[in-house]
Amino acid sequence: MNGTSKRLGRGFCWQELTVGAFGRTVTSADINAFVGLAGMIEILFTNAEYRRNNSAIKGEPSPGALVFLIAEALSLNATSQEAGLAFRGLSSLDIKGPVQAGDTLEVEIEILDIRQESKGSRGLVRTQNIVRNQHGREVMIYKPLRLMMGRPE
Repeated sequence: MNGTSKRLGRGFCWQELTVGAFGRTVTSADINAFVGLAGMIEILFTNAEYRRNNSAIKGEPSPGALVFLIAEALSLNATSQEAGLAFRGLSSLDIKGPVQAGDTLEVEIEILDIRQESKGSRGLVRTQNIVRNQHGREVMIYKPLRLMMGRPE
């Protein structure tokens, strides 16, 4: 492998980032596993009969935290494999609408700010991540800050 090729699956350095969209369907198994692991035993997530008869939310809703985690996985797998060093925080996270089992999510990543870090070739990257369902409706918008590796000097 020469110095100009990329290994399959490796992400970008911060200097190589561009806008992109990536998708994944949320399944009942995803929701059940997350609810069980997180201990979110709220009736909205654990009782289909309650949802059918008493809830304002019908279908099988996903917790917002799961939507965030799926969006982060899509974003990181597409852009930061082996190049991401640290999640530095969020300046905002807005849930815009519900996500149900069977919805397919896409994340559009807009680069808001890129600046070189004081140490070596590392960089700080602030993005706006817009999560949309299969109908193009925004379901979440958040702005993470990441520390990323740069190209070797």
